[in-house]
Amino acid sequence: MILYGISNCDTVKRSRAWLIERGFRHAFHDFRKAGVPPERVDAWIAALGWQPLVNRQGTTWRKLDGATQRSVIDAASARTLMLDQPSVIKRPVVEWADGSVSVGFDAERWAARLGLQR
Repeated sequence: MILYGISNCDTVKRSRAWLIERGFRHAFHDFRKAGVPPERVDAWIAALGWQPLVNRQGTTWRKLDGATQRSVIDAASARTLMLDQPSVIKRPVVEWADGSVSVGFDAERWAARLGLQR
């Protein structure tokens, strides 16, 4: 399992702690330190569509000028923005051991995905 995000993001911190507390090992890829691999962005868009990946509620999005925001209209424009401004990607993005991909942290969904009892 690979968890992608930014190490100082509160949601990423919570999700990593949640996995560790339950004994699930994972690799962590920090966007700020290691960059965003273009081929991974392509795979995430193919798996999820571009809309769930662009965090329109975050600080990075709000700091973009209106023209840039309005220019994000399809997968190609979203891809360009995500590669130029990795902080605009909703976090965390997880590539699960079964090859599936998810974005965001939801403890109940993750528990179900990992076969954990409540």
